[in-house]
Amino acid sequence: MTLAVVNTYYVVKSIHNMAVLITFGVAFIYPIAFAVARSHDPRSLPAMHRVESAIERTLIVPGLLVVILTGIDITSIAHHWGQFFVQWGLSAAIVIGVLVTIVMIPNAERAAVLAERDLAASAADTVSLSGEYQALARRLLILGTLLSALVLVTILLMVVGFNP
Repeated sequence: MTLAVVNTYYVVKSIHNMAVLITFGVAFIYPIAFAVARSHDPRSLPAMHRVESAIERTLIVPGLLVVILTGIDITSIAHHWGQFFVQWGLSAAIVIGVLVTIVMIPNAERAAVLAERDLAASAADTVSLSGEYQALARRLLILGTLLSALVLVTILLMVVGFNP
């Protein structure tokens, strides 16, 4: 029986770690991808924001659910509910989920609309992005960077806080 519990724990923990990597890994490329798009082909910005929204909707939000459920399972198996790193991790996951759902996704979709509007109003040979678009894109970048930092701090606390 002990072997089955140990094996279940490590299998679920591996799934948890893979879910963290898959769910959040893509978010770390956003600043680079948007900087390249903005400098090399600003006309791609509406599509980039739609890709951002689609990734958040179809990968990050469902992946976060897998992260939470597997985290609950491994915490229950190991009886670590009283540990700070568990409370931090669960709280961070909830904060990330709420902010991605109610702030990041709608604002990425709004940024796509604003960029399209600005591109349509621009001359054929020049692109002029409005202050409204630039401010929204800046807020998305800042919040996305903060959420990525929260993921990194959470991973650090999980690794440092876990003492088997």
